[in-house]
Amino acid sequence: MKLGRLEPSPGRHLADALVAVALTTLALWAFSSLVSPWTALGWVALTFWLAAVDRARSSKEALALGAGLSVTFSATVFQWFPAALQGYSGAPLWLCWGAMLLLAPVFQLQFVLTALARHLARRAVGERAAWLPAVTSMLVYVGVEWLAPKLFSDTLGQGFVSSERLRQFGDVAGAAGLTLALLAVNECLLGAVRVFRARGVARALRPLGAAGVLLVGLTGYGALRLSQVRAATDAAPALVVGAVQANITNYEKLKAEMGAYEVVRTVLDTHYALSDALLREAPLDVLVWPETVYPTPFGAPKSEAGAELDAEIAGYVAARNVPLVFGSYDVEDGHEFNAAMFLAPAAREGGAPERTVYRKSKLFPLTEWVPESIDSPSLREWLPWTGRWTPGPGPRTLPLRRRDGRVLKVAPLICYDTVFPSYVAEQARQGADLLLTLSNDSWFTGSPGPRLHLTHAIFRSIETRRPQVRVTNSGVSALIDASGEVLSEIGDAQRGTQVMRVPAAPGLSTLALAWGHWLGPVALVCAVALLGGAVLGARGSRR
Repeated sequence: MKLGRLEPSPGRHLADALVAVALTTLALWAFSSLVSPWTALGWVALTFWLAAVDRARSSKEALALGAGLSVTFSATVFQWFPAALQGYSGAPLWLCWGAMLLLAPVFQLQFVLTALARHLARRAVGERAAWLPAVTSMLVYVGVEWLAPKLFSDTLGQGFVSSERLRQFGDVAGAAGLTLALLAVNECLLGAVRVFRARGVARALRPLGAAGVLLVGLTGYGALRLSQVRAATDAAPALVVGAVQANITNYEKLKAEMGAYEVVRTVLDTHYALSDALLREAPLDVLVWPETVYPTPFGAPKSEAGAELDAEIAGYVAARNVPLVFGSYDVEDGHEFNAAMFLAPAAREGGAPERTVYRKSKLFPLTEWVPESIDSPSLREWLPWTGRWTPGPGPRTLPLRRRDGRVLKVAPLICYDTVFPSYVAEQARQGADLLLTLSNDSWFTGSPGPRLHLTHAIFRSIETRRPQVRVTNSGVSALIDASGEVLSEIGDAQRGTQVMRVPAAPGLSTLALAWGHWLGPVALVCAVALLGGAVLGARGSRR
């Protein structure tokens, strides 16, 4: 008499699922610290959860496992966000936590749909094509991350940002390519455990060998590209930038205490003093101040005092004979824009400084911009902190003249612009020699938020193989080279200045530059084709 495998009791089954979610959550939390050796946990973190999904007895159970991991992942990896949201909106902390956890399955939808797709694929093919659920899962995960809204555009592949060699694969498929590699290694290790239990050590060596080949390939590619970037980078600086991080934050609170004019007066005087110190330290091609450092329209003053301050900034540029890039507002036809002002000394003596403007295009939802489809007086009354800016026209480059007269093309980026790979790639394709980012990260000071934003910036430099100057009001300001190495930085919640000697772009072509964020849509199409084919094939077999 042959006995079948006994199914665990419902209580034991539930306990196993909860333990699996907890282990994956703990491993991903450690992985997200970006500290070695914990980053190595990324290669095994998902195996516990994937095994639990494979044991799911229904689609509802698979969905619950996906939703559960999305909640626990958000609660641990983004545990800093509710406090930041409270500081910005003034809402109770419990409400901020509740909103984040309630919306976690939406903003981490990849866990939910991956679990469902994996379950459906296993049910369709059974043991006939054991590879299909794994491949489908990987493709759905990457494809959904591209398609679905994520406030911070986070992906697991960003966890390898501190690995000098692994991160170079970003010039092929961005951080999403590393996410796909991480998922593949997890699948190989889970497969090896299963094969070992069923067929012994010899068969288990195959998936282990596949994981090893993938890791060796990534490392080898990274070493090759790293050597090419360094060999192609000129030792002489392409630009000498003076970066100012004054660490003056929470303008609204200061305004209530000091008055609007005194706040602007203090901000400008502080930046003048820090900039003068930089100019005494080294001859500069350009001074850079952060996003919205001048919190009023420049060039379209709202008052006589505003006109005087505008003239003062222009006079500073003329007197020091150095270009200045700074964050301000721009106004046109009743619309207000978050803008970067490029103010250059006049070409002829006695003339007014020349001004060009970049308008931020990627505005953070609600806090900076509200879609017209949901905007209303009642929404504004309910959420008084919602923004009123208008999105800019899109990617563009601006000229910047060096002291020696040579003109460089700069790709200006403001804060949230940097999290969109295709947007930055388009600027690079327009001939940009340098990425120049202005940001205000003060709402996340003291949390992992500024480092997450810096991680996005690093991957944009790798994808485009362009150096980047990043200047923020409170950190982290940084000089990043084309390999993603942070050559210098001013840390979070610090006041400081730096002379940044920007290396030249190595002039290397990349797939990520040519195609932008290509992996996500390709993965999604392939996943739909695989899963659809498997499900239709299973229905045909049953008939």
